[in-house]
Amino acid sequence: MLIKTYTSAVLGVNATTVTVETHTDQGVNFFLVGLPDSTIKESQHRIVAALKNNNLKWPGFQITVNLAPANIRKEGSAYDLPIALGVLAASAQKEFAEIEDYMILGELSLDGGLVPVKGVLPSVIQAQKEGFKAVILPAENAKEAAMVEGIKVFGASNLTETVAHLSGEERIEETIVNLEDQFKEQSRQVAFDFSEVKGQSNVKRALEIAAAGGHNVILIGPPGAGKTMLAKRMSGILPPMSINEALETTKIHSVAGRLESDQSLVVERPFRSPHHSISDVALVGGGGYPQPGEISLAHNGILFLDELPEFKRTVLEVMRQPMEDRNVTISRARFSVDFPASFMLVASMNPCPCGYFNHPEKECVCSPALVQNYLSKISGPLLDRIDLHVEVTPVSFEEISSAQASESSTVIRERVLSARAKQDQRFEAEEGIYANAQMHSRQLRKVCELDQGSMDLLKLAIERLNLSGRAYDRILKVARTIADLDGSERIESQHVAEAVQYRSLDRESWFSA
Repeated sequence: MLIKTYTSAVLGVNATTVTVETHTDQGVNFFLVGLPDSTIKESQHRIVAALKNNNLKWPGFQITVNLAPANIRKEGSAYDLPIALGVLAASAQKEFAEIEDYMILGELSLDGGLVPVKGVLPSVIQAQKEGFKAVILPAENAKEAAMVEGIKVFGASNLTETVAHLSGEERIEETIVNLEDQFKEQSRQVAFDFSEVKGQSNVKRALEIAAAGGHNVILIGPPGAGKTMLAKRMSGILPPMSINEALETTKIHSVAGRLESDQSLVVERPFRSPHHSISDVALVGGGGYPQPGEISLAHNGILFLDELPEFKRTVLEVMRQPMEDRNVTISRARFSVDFPASFMLVASMNPCPCGYFNHPEKECVCSPALVQNYLSKISGPLLDRIDLHVEVTPVSFEEISSAQASESSTVIRERVLSARAKQDQRFEAEEGIYANAQMHSRQLRKVCELDQGSMDLLKLAIERLNLSGRAYDRILKVARTIADLDGSERIESQHVAEAVQYRSLDRESWFSA
């Protein structure tokens, strides 16, 4: 007897429907084909125990299970439940009249309980596209799956509940979640507020510009100047995610298995801060069966790299292409996967090994060669891709002890939202562009026209600082953002001048400071 059940294989952040064909014949063997990995090959032992512990039996037939299409590699434990149900139906122990209408996902424990699995959201999205009427899966994954409209979601706690539901004996209550309500209910909580930061008005201004235009930024200053403290407060001034951004981000975290058990949607922009000992695979993604790395987990949010020169050079260099393309492609012999990687890079570093180069009071003990060697750990091409280079100087005692309240993140965020609203209107017809930092050359020439005075100023800066063509584009993008914050339709000379000052830490100009 041949029975077909349906499940899903996740590749990257997208899913492909897999048909689980279960055939019974004379004999006592069990064959599992269709490029299964070792986890799936072990499923027989879990299924046998789960059936026996739920008053069901493993049939005394030869069973052949084919995971089609056979040319796609399958991995993970989500195939346990569809295989078990296929075995029950093919051996005539149970009759499931509507099983072909269901997408089925779930790992079985030995007592028949259903264990949550990864990659549920992309799987259910694909099921909805292909016209499946319902999905049945572990109860802990039900809220995540219910984010997808147009398909019924049933969360089961164990094999017995699943069998009773599909055989019509006792229906499981449908899980219903209103996406917009779920999105609105998540209150925005700012853990770190700029009102707690004394002084540093120039750095706050640079971070406001970065947030308003989605620009990459690096903070350079001595130990204790507040670089990490300032960077952690960036999340509080970023605009809230749209529903589409939240779903995109949730897909990545679902595939990586990073969603909490009670979390159905990622509504806060991610803030990822990996340790400097991270490998290049952990940063950009990869592995035998590619998984998203930190740059993809930071999609639509912030990737914070503290003490940038301490990261291995190979790790930093692999970020260059994703920073430009906002996507990372991982290729293997048989396939390749794409992971979104549209993140804001916020980095910090000391100016030299001792940390006091260019310090207004303390003397640097590093030789020029040592400083040069330290700075050269960050390549010119990588530094070129960072829009804003900001010097962070120590705060004076008078500023630290001042009782005067600093501007809060809420106030700064209102200005950021106003600037982003202008950009939303500007790029309304442009697919995939939401902020000034994402502009391509065509849009750049269109929306960043300069008058003669501004052009002369920019020319002088390019010649004096010996900047690259990429730096020229970055200055124009930053100037456009500054103009948006000022409410100006045109880029004026003062906007260009301010944008140029944020390139003052380019390699050629550093030692002239």
